[in-house]
Amino acid sequence: MDLDALATARHDDWERLDALARSRRLDGPEADELIERYQGAASDLSLVQTTAGSTALGDRLSISLARARLRFTGAPENPLLQFTRFAVVSLPAALYRLRWLTLAVAIATVVVAALYTWWIGGDPRVLATLGTERELRQIAEEGFVAYYSENPAASFAGAVWTNNAWIAAQAVAFGITGVWVPYVILQNAQNLGVTAAVMFAYDEADTFFLYIAPHGLLELTCVFVAAAAGLRIFWAWVAPGPRSRGLALAEEARSLFTVVIGLVFFLFVSGLIEGFVTPAPWPWPVKIGIGALALGGFLAYLIVLGGRAARAGETGDLVEFDAGATRITVG
Repeated sequence: MDLDALATARHDDWERLDALARSRRLDGPEADELIERYQGAASDLSLVQTTAGSTALGDRLSISLARARLRFTGAPENPLLQFTRFAVVSLPAALYRLRWLTLAVAIATVVVAALYTWWIGGDPRVLATLGTERELRQIAEEGFVAYYSENPAASFAGAVWTNNAWIAAQAVAFGITGVWVPYVILQNAQNLGVTAAVMFAYDEADTFFLYIAPHGLLELTCVFVAAAAGLRIFWAWVAPGPRSRGLALAEEARSLFTVVIGLVFFLFVSGLIEGFVTPAPWPWPVKIGIGALALGGFLAYLIVLGGRAARAGETGDLVEFDAGATRITVG
């Protein structure tokens, strides 16, 4: 095959392809012409590579085709802009949509935990089923506090972070089942209630609240948010409204799974507080103040940025181009 002859014969077509690819604006006929010339040049490149292998002419044509392809498919968004959109728009919008459901999960957890505490603390026979007098006293007077300092702070913080992040991810991923999230809520409330009952029974209520407060304010809130996201995904499947079930589930799952990514960061902060602040020999007002400041920052992020994004019509879902084609539905 004579490459020079091919280059001469196709010169004008390839130059026109380059000109269309560099053009800032394309009208309808020009866009159609771009695609047609792209297809022709792609056939030429295939012919060159098949007959002559790697050549300078083929490399030049590959560059022209890549430039033209970006023209009608769009260049990928700058990763920094993608991260900024996620942090400032998508994540807070998704969190904001869950605010009332998160509050409902929190209230349910507190009520169930309080009932367990009242039931166990009010009946010595139930308390006795949890362990012997010696075992329970050791937990209340030594074990509960020792838990926060028996391992190096860094490894302890990492362990609680990964464990809580895994629980949050499961709550969202398995929320569609409709049973996993209630199970997680009940288990979490039960653990809180049983622990509180043991501490209260041995006059260590102040110790319980002091050691839970610094990290628990943010940590428990993150767990409540994850549970709310899982319930929201389940409800999108049960009651999709005017959308098809598949579309409703896809939209809710895409928008709310961003919550898991965000919670990984917030749970990392709570893990640091639990590992380094809770067992630290600092005044309790300082330690609880750090926990309250972390929770306040999270709530401000949710309400201020989330409210702004929600009022702008954001849900946390991908932009229309990235989300792909949707099916037209009635309503």
